[in-house]
Amino acid sequence: MDLELRHLKIVRAVAQAGSVTKAATHLGLAQPALTAQLKRIERVLGGALFERDHNGARPTPLGQLVLSRAMVLLPAARELQEEALRFANANADIPSYRLGATNGPILGGLMDRLATAWPSTPVSTHTSWSARELTAMVMLGRIDFAFIGACGESPPPVEGPVVWSTVGTDPVFVLLNEDHPLVDREEVELAELADEQWTVTPGDSCFGDCFATACARAGFTPKTIYETDVATCMHLAKVGRAAALCQATFQPAEGLKLVPLAGAPLRWRQLLGWHPEASSAAVATSILEHAKAAHADAIGRSRRYAGWLIQNPGLGTSP
Repeated sequence: MDLELRHLKIVRAVAQAGSVTKAATHLGLAQPALTAQLKRIERVLGGALFERDHNGARPTPLGQLVLSRAMVLLPAARELQEEALRFANANADIPSYRLGATNGPILGGLMDRLATAWPSTPVSTHTSWSARELTAMVMLGRIDFAFIGACGESPPPVEGPVVWSTVGTDPVFVLLNEDHPLVDREEVELAELADEQWTVTPGDSCFGDCFATACARAGFTPKTIYETDVATCMHLAKVGRAAALCQATFQPAEGLKLVPLAGAPLRWRQLLGWHPEASSAAVATSILEHAKAAHADAIGRSRRYAGWLIQNPGLGTSP
């Protein structure tokens, strides 16, 4: 086996996390799989890279040598890839824009608006549940703009030179079966849902921790939380197996109703990110304005949310 950049990324991740278990979580790998990869890397390099015990993992002298080289080689390789992709994109004959997005209300409306405003400009899309993945794709020049969500006031992924602008800030509402006793209320207190099971779509933000904190402030610990795709979340809510946490712009299917949480204890910011040195940065202001218009359109399609905003100004589409 030859040493590759991905192997150096593993060494860096273990050193930065201070343990194999934490590094596996950060890399999205199972701990046994990462351990096996690390052993193969150590065989290639001729010795142990880390001393591991119940306190974590600390680089050996050989590990420190490899890590010092990795901290030079990895940024250099990333910069080379970024520059090459930006050069290729800047010299393309036909302008085109590549959009990446997590689950949210913006992408569909934005595509429609861009097709109307720039009918001769091709637009391609990429979707992911991971904001970190989309940020990395912007940094590497694989997409031009990323639309992600950030919980509350938490920052977006900050690694790399990506510029972020807020499109809008929405409260998190709860999706309930239409026969639920609380669905006709204008708002419900989070504490009134203490006996519910919950479902939410996956992501790599701090939303799970923020939800647990909000529940603790309301005086309870949430029961089972099912993390799954949108269709399954809706099904579980529709059959009364769970309350679904969702963005206030969400359009409920038949048999479901969207209910605001009093005081908006959970909030979700819609963010647009781009690389400031990419050729597409020249149209970032226009993309941002179209995105805000698409977000405002999504609010307008939700009478429940639009009505809630009248009584709770300060959220919604950014000015």
